[in-house]
Amino acid sequence: MNPGQPVFSQVMDFLPWRRFATCVRRYKGDAHVRKFSCLDQFRIMALAQLTYRESLRDIEACLTAVPARLYHMGISHTVPHSTLADANRLRDWRIYADFAQVLIDRARQLYADEDFYRNLTDATLYALDSTTIDLCLTMFPWAHFRRTKAAVKMHTLLDLRGNIPSFIHITDGSVHDVNVLDRLIPEAGAFYIMDRGYVDFGRLCHLHRSRAFFVTRAKKNLRFQRRYSHPVDKSTGVMCDQTIVLESFYASKDFPEPLRRIRFRDPQTRKLLIFLTNNFDLPALTIAALYKARWQVELFFKWIKQHLRIKAFYGTSENAVKTQIWIAVATYVAVAIMKKELGLTQSLYTILQFLSTIVFDKTPILQVFTKVDYKTDSTYNPNQLSLFKL
Repeated sequence: MNPGQPVFSQVMDFLPWRRFATCVRRYKGDAHVRKFSCLDQFRIMALAQLTYRESLRDIEACLTAVPARLYHMGISHTVPHSTLADANRLRDWRIYADFAQVLIDRARQLYADEDFYRNLTDATLYALDSTTIDLCLTMFPWAHFRRTKAAVKMHTLLDLRGNIPSFIHITDGSVHDVNVLDRLIPEAGAFYIMDRGYVDFGRLCHLHRSRAFFVTRAKKNLRFQRRYSHPVDKSTGVMCDQTIVLESFYASKDFPEPLRRIRFRDPQTRKLLIFLTNNFDLPALTIAALYKARWQVELFFKWIKQHLRIKAFYGTSENAVKTQIWIAVATYVAVAIMKKELGLTQSLYTILQFLSTIVFDKTPILQVFTKVDYKTDSTYNPNQLSLFKL
């Protein structure tokens, strides 16, 4: 990282560009390209994310305003909005999806030693949920959702150790959440925390037989037979802790193994919650705390919708929408990688707010976030002869 570079270029230096080139070659992204490469496209779209550009013309105006600094930011030249629109529409979005996954793997390694929820369990905790991004049906006819409405869904498996998405699947709005369980590769010993929209006993049985654990909420029409009732301390909010078997014909066929049913009344809201899990070892109160941790994925969705450009899109084609979402995810993870490798103590929100205002400056990143003065005498050159004797 060269402190004489613009801040945007310093952030980009944390990314593994050789792996990016591999992703480009995999899908022949730069075939028949003369000037505007996939690397230029990624950098410009990442810059748009960090500076909250609202449209392609806004991006073009931003680049035109600082032509002398583009080269030092790794951008070869100013790009017309029409060229960027064509690239977003035609270049395979899987290039940026694969590169985002490379960054996700790197970030998860960096955050593996974080002690989030370590007081609950040493196992890896995943929160699974989806968020719906509303679109205009006239402009996005491919994104089927309702009769008069279009939308895309961003299905996310969030690693709660660092709030890093470990799996993302983008579909149109009509795809039910539970279908994403077919795409997961269960990790033995990990906990998958989900709401009751993911209750499908055949798919949950696949998690169980893969030696993974799940925590979810029971539906109101659940039919079961109680086998055992375990002693509980009702003063903690745990009303009952039962071992059950499913009674419905299809449910019992899909999941023939015993399940654990926990009734819990939240001491603060007084709301009654019923949990289902295949883990019989952790205390009932810990299971309730694990489900409460699922709220982190809701906060993640709220955060990226507020601070990344994934609600207003630069293009209307499916390829353009997916390209923008994946580059937004890659930008988020890139900042998370930079935060960890530099040992920054600020939150990602604070870091992104700072970056949005200083991406064109040549201030060293550490000086910005640690308040350490890295100024050097730029006039001094040890290889230059002195013309005058003092």
